[in-house]
Amino acid sequence: MTPTTPAAASAAVARPLTLDLALLTAIVGGWLMDLGYPDVAWWPLTLLGTALMIASLRGRSIGGALLVGAVGGFAYYGMLIEWLTVYLGLVPWLALTLAQVVFTALGGVLVTLAWRWVPRAWPGTAGRLILAPAVVAAAWTAREAVASVFPFGGFAWGRLAHSQAEGPLAHWAAWVGFSGLTFLLAWFSAMLVAVTIEREVGMLRRGILVAGASTALLVWPAVPIAVTGTTTVAAVQGDSDSGLFADYEQGQILQDHYDATRTLFDQGLELDVVVWPENASDLDPLRSEHAASVLDLVSERLAAPVVVGTITAEGDETFNSVLLWRAGQGAVDQYDKVHPVPFAEYLPAREFFYPLAPRLFDLVPRDYSFGERDTVIDLDGVIAGISICYDIVDDDLLARQIDEGAQLLLAPTNNADFGVSDQSVQQLAIARLRAIESGRTLVNASTVGASAIVLPDGSTLDSLPLFEPGTMVQEVPLSDTITPAHAMGRTLEWGVILFGLLSVALAGLLIGRRGRALTRVHDMPDGPR
Repeated sequence: MTPTTPAAASAAVARPLTLDLALLTAIVGGWLMDLGYPDVAWWPLTLLGTALMIASLRGRSIGGALLVGAVGGFAYYGMLIEWLTVYLGLVPWLALTLAQVVFTALGGVLVTLAWRWVPRAWPGTAGRLILAPAVVAAAWTAREAVASVFPFGGFAWGRLAHSQAEGPLAHWAAWVGFSGLTFLLAWFSAMLVAVTIEREVGMLRRGILVAGASTALLVWPAVPIAVTGTTTVAAVQGDSDSGLFADYEQGQILQDHYDATRTLFDQGLELDVVVWPENASDLDPLRSEHAASVLDLVSERLAAPVVVGTITAEGDETFNSVLLWRAGQGAVDQYDKVHPVPFAEYLPAREFFYPLAPRLFDLVPRDYSFGERDTVIDLDGVIAGISICYDIVDDDLLARQIDEGAQLLLAPTNNADFGVSDQSVQQLAIARLRAIESGRTLVNASTVGASAIVLPDGSTLDSLPLFEPGTMVQEVPLSDTITPAHAMGRTLEWGVILFGLLSVALAGLLIGRRGRALTRVHDMPDGPR
């Protein structure tokens, strides 16, 4: 029979894990989640790891949820962003990991409350196997959404959606966006936990539920993308030693990218644009005649404008910029990075933070200003959106690019600070999902790799090996399709968050009301009737 009371619902599922076993499960879950991201990219392991993390939070006290959430979060983020130690050392890695641990611990409490209250408030089979996992997934999504924007713009790296860039579920990004895809993945993972611990419903019915959900996720069609034209792009990887602590002569990074580009001279190419990476010119061509002459030469020889990353200045302000350079005209358009990276490109509240660790924050000697220009450039009628490096994780920036008419996405980046680590391929995975989400071709041009041209369906049109100079020359499709993900914007994300919070709150109220009613019955003179 289907249970109809909270007590019956509790008896219909397996007992929670002990705290010791829950801690071990959270650690294993965090490790498996990391393996779903590039470079390993075994995407099903992220689903399994998420299920283990979610299972470890079931049946915990508030203190236990904080502890298990913190331990699981440390295991996950500690391994995922290990690349931060390559040049910057342990302290920045530990600080960023612990910042994320705070969110995973608090999010763990919300997940625990969802497990505790929802099946008791709605004790039927649907409540235990469908509704409770959905509320758990909403709690997970809420934690991820907050951590992605707060504080100082948040850290939107390692979202569940990012693990699916090379898997068969990536096409969902165009339907529901990153937060929507995270919700679907967390819901499926929580459902795996729910059917595993279920004792009342037969194995066959549980298997049908999982098979049905899996099939729906896999066979749902991709968003159709209309091609409105093409443009020919040459993207350059200079393999320059352009890291924070690199020892190079002024102009060397510019020279490296010129040397890689001049292999295209005299090939008779008909190009529409040449794309150089972030920081590809270590001399600002707006202030350096040498840099300006080099870009003039490249633009003239290839008969195309050059998109080039450099550091610009305006009065007392410094910007991480991308210029659109034309021979004989100079910079005809410019994008300044809208959201510089906190504690890397600027130090928030410098007066407060700097005295706490002067030697550490000497690594951030200057504060880049926040750009206020639009996010697109005009390539003779083709509108290209610009994302500089970490910009690629910013949901709102992508939305601005599409709203401003982007038909193509350019993502110049400098990954030299992270050596031979997973950072660059993790970033490319995020960029791949952006191409799918937006329905646009994306050109990811890095100083050292990973450089690739990604089509709107997420497939790779061209790519370059890591740490080798090279070029990619391709005719790429353009599109002005508005995907469902863009049309909804953050509406779905807010809807999921409100659904989760209201469901947990309502479940708590219902349980409290039933408890008070039962107490009144037992307090009657003749006892319960």
